[in-house]
Amino acid sequence: MQETRQNKIARLLQKELSIIFQQQTRATHGTMVSVTRVKISPDLSICTAYLSIFPSEKAETLLRNITANEKSIRYELGTRVRHQLRIIPELRFFQDDSLDYIEHIDELLKK
Repeated sequence: MQETRQNKIARLLQKELSIIFQQQTRATHGTMVSVTRVKISPDLSICTAYLSIFPSEKAETLLRNITANEKSIRYELGTRVRHQLRIIPELRFFQDDSLDYIEHIDELLKK
């Protein structure tokens, strides 16, 4: 029962975070941020979001900028989901480098 609720809330947060990042990155041309996966703690207090950033050269600086603005992102998320959630979870962002890893494996297989 609890796992089903966690999955529903994780999907909701992933959708809303992706919309927020889509609106934010329109100002920075040439950079794309997508939310690949969201995990939420069993008590629904911590949300861990994995971000795929393209191009990957700008990933470190953009991720530092996103973590510096966690509070404003959490506030924006709270205004969007205030009717669905009682407590807005604390946000944690990590870089999802699985696409780079897959590309590296493909290069090795071609050699």
